[in-house]
Amino acid sequence: MAQRITSPKDLKALQEKAKADIDLRSGQKDVRITVHMGTCGIAAGARDVLGALIDTLGAAGVKNVTITQTGCAGLCDQEPMLTLADKAGGSFRYGKLDKHKVAEIVREHVQRGQPVAEYLIKV
Repeated sequence: MAQRITSPKDLKALQEKAKADIDLRSGQKDVRITVHMGTCGIAAGARDVLGALIDTLGAAGVKNVTITQTGCAGLCDQEPMLTLADKAGGSFRYGKLDKHKVAEIVREHVQRGQPVAEYLIKV
């Protein structure tokens, strides 16, 4: 549903939100999160995971994350998935996600630096 703009203040707030959403998808930051958006991922709910990720990061005021998308990672039974790469070179693949798991990953892994072991895919 589109946001109703009734004043210059509403327009300014909409512009700031759009700028923040664009900033999540650009630049080099401490953490890069890739949401796997192949056909299998989309069918399993990857769009909802991407939306929850953007909303959760925004609500938490997290600025050190870049979000990208990619196609299928070849683990269709683990969809929806995301891969988190940190500045230390670590790569963590999370699977079978929903908005609640995404919120926990943001809170624990992105903000506190503690991977959420129970959602990690063991390869």
